[in-house]
Amino acid sequence: MAHAPGKDADFEGLRERAVALRRAGHSLRQIRDELGIFNNDILNQLVKGEPPPEWAKRPRARDDLRAKARELRLQGWTYDQIEAELGCSRSSVSLWVRDLPKPERRDPIEQAKLASRLRWEHELAIREEKRRETKTAARGEIGALSDRELFIAGVALYWAEGTKDKPHARRERVVFVNSDPDMIRVFLAWLDLLRVERGDVSHRVMIHESADVPGAEKYWADLVGADLDTFGKTTLKRHNPKTVRKNTGEGYRGCLVITVRQSAELYRRIEGWWYGIVGAATAPDLGNRT
Repeated sequence: MAHAPGKDADFEGLRERAVALRRAGHSLRQIRDELGIFNNDILNQLVKGEPPPEWAKRPRARDDLRAKARELRLQGWTYDQIEAELGCSRSSVSLWVRDLPKPERRDPIEQAKLASRLRWEHELAIREEKRRETKTAARGEIGALSDRELFIAGVALYWAEGTKDKPHARRERVVFVNSDPDMIRVFLAWLDLLRVERGDVSHRVMIHESADVPGAEKYWADLVGADLDTFGKTTLKRHNPKTVRKNTGEGYRGCLVITVRQSAELYRRIEGWWYGIVGAATAPDLGNRT
């Protein structure tokens, strides 16, 4: 039966594009994705008579395709799925995987569960990409920090995370404890801004006794650029067998304790700076500022 003129024109137009892509060195899979043609019979008709690109003929390339085809077959993929995914012919797929067992027909309920799981994984990937884009854009909004901006950020950081004086327990000294290396970096940059000499700063590690203590000590020493011999004695947290710990694994390095020696006067200034920020932030004319 003859095709309608419109359909013939559409096919010829697609064929011209497919042939141009093929001659430019594209694989069937690349042409499929470029043109949005996911029917393998039509795709093969579009490039009929056009040899595959040289790179696809290389032994190593064919070996890679064969290995991938076998991997997909073992995962339960059909010939059609493998052919569409790899952009190769059905005869090649058959040759590469014919010694492997045919995938078992899945129960309809199991197929529905699998489809639901795949859709959910796809949705999670989209959400994660949006999270990454938001964080990247927000990071760019900060730009360079002025000395004043770092100064104010450091005061707030210390008042949130550092030790503080109490009426019942006088602790007028600067001590900062944290497990986040970025927090440590910002705090040290702030001390540098305040012109606190590194020789007036001491370090020690607090960590669970079952962790990699030497590895954690070296990690923190490298982070702050200090000789491990200058560190104070590491504080070990005893293991409680009734407690299920979540801070485990290679990423667990305990906390670093940073103490500024003879820092009572600095501590008092920090407290004053903080309440200066509070007063400025809660002033009645806050909304009229420019």
